[in-house]
Amino acid sequence: MPMLTQLRLDHANMARLLHVLQLKHKTLAAGERPDFQLVREVVDYILDYMDDFTVPLERICSEQLSAKAPQSVELSRRLADDYKALHERLMRLSQDIDMILMDAVIPMDRFADDLKAYLDAHRAYLREERQSLFPLIHEHFDEADLQRLANALPEGASVKLEQLQEAYPQLYAELNAAPEPVTT
Repeated sequence: MPMLTQLRLDHANMARLLHVLQLKHKTLAAGERPDFQLVREVVDYILDYMDDFTVPLERICSEQLSAKAPQSVELSRRLADDYKALHERLMRLSQDIDMILMDAVIPMDRFADDLKAYLDAHRAYLREERQSLFPLIHEHFDEADLQRLANALPEGASVKLEQLQEAYPQLYAELNAAPEPVTT
């Protein structure tokens, strides 16, 4: 099931990005100023990835899964709502980062709290997908279904990671230095 393997790989890559943000949060919590330009790059990348890959994937997957497993409708709805809330949190963080980079006064304790809340929410979302959605996909999709799903998607995550390496060499270096995430 290459598509399910790709989804798990995408989760691992997102966990690495979240780990990079977690390290910046620890810097903030220690009362130091992190590299906000790097934080900006991570946030921009995640937002682009969400818009270009995850949202279409979720829509297509939900439609196909609800046809095969009607019990998945509530899970899909809950995940979609959670994802929308994640996106809104990340957009607020993005706006705050813009203000910080323009030397506006932003309370760093509030920013640190917002960053931590986002990280916790995104990790919980990934965990819910791994524990609830992936087993349903595995149970109800055969190879042909997974291939149709893969064919319906925009360009995949591997292309995004190549673009990341070219556009953000410092971020890519941090991403590669991040430990292998636990995805069980």
